[in-house]
Amino acid sequence: MRSASETWTVIADLVADTVEQSSALSRDEAVPAMSAAETVGRMLIAAGHLQQHPITLVAGKVHCEITTVSGTAALTLEENLNPVPGAAGADDFTIHLPSPAPLQEQVKAAVDGHARLSDAVPPAPETKAANSGPLIDREALRRAVTQR
Repeated sequence: MRSASETWTVIADLVADTVEQSSALSRDEAVPAMSAAETVGRMLIAAGHLQQHPITLVAGKVHCEITTVSGTAALTLEENLNPVPGAAGADDFTIHLPSPAPLQEQVKAAVDGHARLSDAVPPAPETKAANSGPLIDREALRRAVTQR
């Protein structure tokens, strides 16, 4: 169990550690963005919004959704605070903040304060091309049957 401030520090470190994996980016680029979002981030945590609406880090192929858990559920779940693998090839990143109705003005002010922050809906994660096609190649199956 952590306070909203302590939770924000953990989230900021997770984002910075993930971005730091890139050879084109540095931890120093993530720290000011997370600092610009700190006040609204703590509000999102304290109000429970991050339990249902994640902060999303998009860095190259990385699509990391960060949520929080509170109450008794926090006692039974294991935290995953390791940097998210896959950001090594990233040359840019964006931190998408949720913008729930009661905090929309504060979120807008935060994202206006730093170019790496966004209140837009994050893009869908990339899917591998192998997963996007049909599972059965009907034409290849037909050829194999007619050759027998």
